Amino acid sequence: MASYDSEYDTLRATFASQRTKSIKWRKWQLKQFWWMLEDNEQRWLDALTTDLGRHPFESATFEIQSYKRDVLRALENVEKWAAGSAPDGAGLFFGKIGQAWLRKEPLGVALIIGAFNFPLATLVNPAIGAVAAGNCVVLKPSELCKATQDLLIELAPKYLDNSAIKVITGGADEVGKLLGYKWDTIFYTGGSKVARIIASAAAKNLTPVTLELGGQDPVIVGKSANVDLAAKRIANAKFVNAGQVCVNANHIFADPAIHDQLVERLIYWNKEFTKTDGSLASIVNERHFDRISNLLKGTKGDVVYSGTSDRTKRYIHPTVVKNVQLNDSLMSEELFGPIAPVLSSTVDDAISVVNSMPHALALYIFSNDKAEIDKILDATNSGGVTINDVMIHVAVPGAPFGGVGESGNGAQGGKYTFDAFSHTRTVLSMPGWMEKVLSFRYPPFDLSKMGMAKVKGGSLIGKRGQTMEEQTVGGGFSATGVIGKALLVTAVLVGLDRASGGRMLITKTLGDVLQRVRR
Repeated sequence: MASYDSEYDTLRATFASQRTKSIKWRKWQLKQFWWMLEDNEQRWLDALTTDLGRHPFESATFEIQSYKRDVLRALENVEKWAAGSAPDGAGLFFGKIGQAWLRKEPLGVALIIGAFNFPLATLVNPAIGAVAAGNCVVLKPSELCKATQDLLIELAPKYLDNSAIKVITGGADEVGKLLGYKWDTIFYTGGSKVARIIASAAAKNLTPVTLELGGQDPVIVGKSANVDLAAKRIANAKFVNAGQVCVNANHIFADPAIHDQLVERLIYWNKEFTKTDGSLASIVNERHFDRISNLLKGTKGDVVYSGTSDRTKRYIHPTVVKNVQLNDSLMSEELFGPIAPVLSSTVDDAISVVNSMPHALALYIFSNDKAEIDKILDATNSGGVTINDVMIHVAVPGAPFGGVGESGNGAQGGKYTFDAFSHTRTVLSMPGWMEKVLSFRYPPFDLSKMGMAKVKGGSLIGKRGQTMEEQTVGGGFSATGVIGKALLVTAVLVGLDRASGGRMLITKTLGDVLQRVRR
């Protein structure tokens, strides 16, 4: 098995040189990512079509443009994201007398492992955040998308800093070898089975891991929904990348009052979307084709719309199945294909089922009843939610995208990707002239000075014996505010005393000042 010592040592040496921490270097590499795409866009589109049978429009819309948006957002904001800032709540003492600030620092050398369904975006988009944060990076593309992988191997050394950004290819064995190295962070997009292997390997070195996974993302369609619009948008989502999207609709709970109408409109829109050939992508390989086909063969539901599938082309025709039960084969795992199982279910029953399953990466609600929408939001948990559409929440600029529980941990998207590859380092500078004020902290301790550290709750805590209903919410005594003011007053007095050559009468203890401020 190959050794990656040379690549690893090069990246470590590059990061140790501190060259990647330069904003100038970061911006230049971000621009190089842009040109690597811009100069070769048709080649990228051709590679994605070869790997996934995907229509160029779909690749351009859902992958290429995503890449370009992330580059522009990082270029526009990298200086702001990397700049130091004052911590919230530093107060007068740590914000004025002492100087506290937060530094954004790169974690070091990162390993990024991409997924087959969006082989460019799931690899390069995190890399943009990692480079913007000043890290060195290993990019491990999906071995299932060989054309895209080969193009990246060819172009990356021509455009990117090869001493800071390396592309390493291979399958499970090579990933296992890579996981034997000590990385400063790992970013993985894929399934939960491999995620557990990665998390376990990372735990040996206490390496932080961001996991962008998937799940059985449910759709709940209430009786107040615009049924035709819901069917159109669900059917369209199932079309995107032939359903091979981690945030795609997996199964649909339809209120009994609109169930039959929804099924009818799903059939209608699937027929509309399949009038011409070439719009639907292929399944990534024969293994996944067989997996989806076997799930369909095992269903006890009624297949009400389907068509001819072709294993040689890895093509599965969009399919609608009604009367699906919870123990059906189509409910046994994430489908990751153009199959739409529909279950007749009230909203309350749908909530119960959603909560009985692992947290999904996304939840979709079709309803025009605000109380019903709020009820679903309050009663469930998921990585994200779109109301009256599918998958669109992922495109919100500046919003985090990530899972919870089984669907992943951590987040990406703009600054959230930057933060995933950064450490926020607290720095405090204290002046030497404060020594007299702070001398109470040194042994031998004096019990008479304990009042200086005493914290009172005031109206924020309320009165002893209050019930939950009797509590009040509002402003109250701020311990840090009072202590900060006291220290500031004392510091001013000390400063004036020094300026006057010791002729002023200074408050003897900080406790005296605290008592005066409280009064």
